[in-house]
Amino acid sequence: MSASIAGVRIPDSALAREATELVREAASPLVFDHSRRVFLWGALRGREQGLTFDPELLYVGAMFHDLGLTARHRRTDQRFEIDGADEARRFLHAHGVTGEAADRVWTAVALHTTPEIPLHMAPEIALVTRGVELDVLGIGYHAVSDEERAAVVAAHPRPDFKNGILAAFTEGIKDRPGTTFGNVKADVLAHYVPGFVRGDFVEVIKNSEWPE
Repeated sequence: MSASIAGVRIPDSALAREATELVREAASPLVFDHSRRVFLWGALRGREQGLTFDPELLYVGAMFHDLGLTARHRRTDQRFEIDGADEARRFLHAHGVTGEAADRVWTAVALHTTPEIPLHMAPEIALVTRGVELDVLGIGYHAVSDEERAAVVAAHPRPDFKNGILAAFTEGIKDRPGTTFGNVKADVLAHYVPGFVRGDFVEVIKNSEWPE
């Protein structure tokens, strides 16, 4: 029987259960609980906004969104968001979910750190970002009720989460600093990796091969 947290039913299909176990095995408890909260916040925000969305696709997007930070699934030649997006699409394909539905989840994971743009896309894409923004940045904190917030955090606690997630970000991207150019994770490395020099868009333009 599917569990319910803050009035949100957790998907309980074979696909969803396998997604849960995959992330539980690969990720730290902090990232696992964060990912579950992202699904719950996203579903609550979707309900509040009257959006129609596929709970299973939203669940996979939420659960896989930080998978690229884990030692098992991260690469060093691309952004961690793409690592997670690629794994999500590969997982869905293996379970017979292909085409636009799988691409929707790929996009939800790939764009979850990109401000504003995902919010104008399909509900599953928008709601993964809504969930991430609420859990990490506190954006939309008061869009859910105190009771809903308490129920979600009781099910998936967040002890010292701010410091913990920043440490997870740092560990997951410190070996690929070039992938932070033009995105918010450059701020993480600037704070936590000595000697990191962020890319400068203006300098890239000025120093390109073009003579003028």
